[in-house]
Amino acid sequence: MYRETTEQVQVAGVELAHLSIETGHFYMKNLTNGDDETIRANFLRVAKLVDLYTEAAKSDFGESARVSTCFLIDDYFGPSTDPTEVLEKVLGIAKRCGLRIDYLAREAGCWETPLYVEGVLTGQQIKLAEMIASSIVAEPVQPTTGGRPPDVESGWLCNGSRSSEHDSDQAMQVAEYRHPKELGSREHSIFLDVELWKKRIGEDGEEHTRWSCPFLASIWQLLRLGMVRYEGRAVVEPQPPGAGWPRTWWEMPSVVQLNPNAAPFAAYQALSILPQSYLKIEHAVRTILDHIVIDQEVLAKTVKRGADEHITIPREVTQRLSHVFVDEVVKRLPAEAGVTLPTPS
Repeated sequence: MYRETTEQVQVAGVELAHLSIETGHFYMKNLTNGDDETIRANFLRVAKLVDLYTEAAKSDFGESARVSTCFLIDDYFGPSTDPTEVLEKVLGIAKRCGLRIDYLAREAGCWETPLYVEGVLTGQQIKLAEMIASSIVAEPVQPTTGGRPPDVESGWLCNGSRSSEHDSDQAMQVAEYRHPKELGSREHSIFLDVELWKKRIGEDGEEHTRWSCPFLASIWQLLRLGMVRYEGRAVVEPQPPGAGWPRTWWEMPSVVQLNPNAAPFAAYQALSILPQSYLKIEHAVRTILDHIVIDQEVLAKTVKRGADEHITIPREVTQRLSHVFVDEVVKRLPAEAGVTLPTPS
C-alpha cells in the first residue's frame, strides 16, 4: 500500500466471512482438453468437503457462520481461450455435482486488476503484482559477498541460505561444499528456493515480467484474506455477472459474484481444496507470504473486527490458511453399468 507522507489516507475495512473455501483449481489445459470426467470426479469429492467444512464452521462460529466459496480460473497462463466455453463447462459440471461456487475469480487479476469504486469501473488498472513485489523483504543471510543480486532483483526467494556452489564469488573462497540451510529450522532443514518472476523480451522488443504461478497464488491468498489495499481502498470489489460472458478474459472483472446472497468474498480464514499436484505450489506460497510486509493498519482493522466478534485473529497470514489436497482414487461403476473396469496388472 502506498501513501504520500503529506496526506493521511483513510484505510477502508472490508466485510469478512468466517471462512472462504476455494473449491479447486485446474490448469487451463485441463479445462480445454475435453476431460470432463476428471473435473466431475473432483467436483463430486469437493462438494462433500465443502458441506463438511461448512458444518465445521457452524460448529465453531454458530449456525449463522458466514461461509463463501470461490473458484480461480487460470486465465493468466491461458489468455487466448474462450471464456464462454471454459466457464459454461466449469459451472455446468459444478451445478450437476451439487458444488456451490459463489465467486469466480481470474488469476490474471492477481497481476493487474481493474479498479472499481462503488461498483463503477474507473478505467484504471492496478498493477497488483508489482505492488506486492515491492513489499517483499528477504531475510538477511550471513555471510554474503554481494556477488549475487538481491532476491527482489533476481526474481528468486528462498527460506534460508543457499549452497556455496550457487555463488561463484563465494565458491572461490570456500574450501568445502556448504549445503543449503533453512532459517529457523529444527534438527534438519527443508530448503526451498522459489522463482517469483522472470524477465523476457517481447515481440515489441520491450522487456516484460512473467510472474510465476506461486507468486500469483500468494496474491490470491492475500485477496481472500482481505489484506490488500490500494490508496486505502479494497483492491477487489466483486461484480455481478453480465447478461453473457465476454469474448475475452480481460473484459471480465477480476472477481465475479455468481451468488447474490453469498457471504463476503474475503474471510478471516481461507481454505483451499486442491489437487495433489498443487502441494509444492502452496508450499512456495507460504514461503512467499512469510516474506511479504503486511500493512499494519490493515492488519489492525482485521484483528479488531475479529475481536468484536470474539474471534482471535493471528497476525501471521499463513496461520489463517488451510489446505486439503485431494487424491485421485476414484471408485468406478461396475461393468454392467456400461463402464469397463481396468484389468488388474
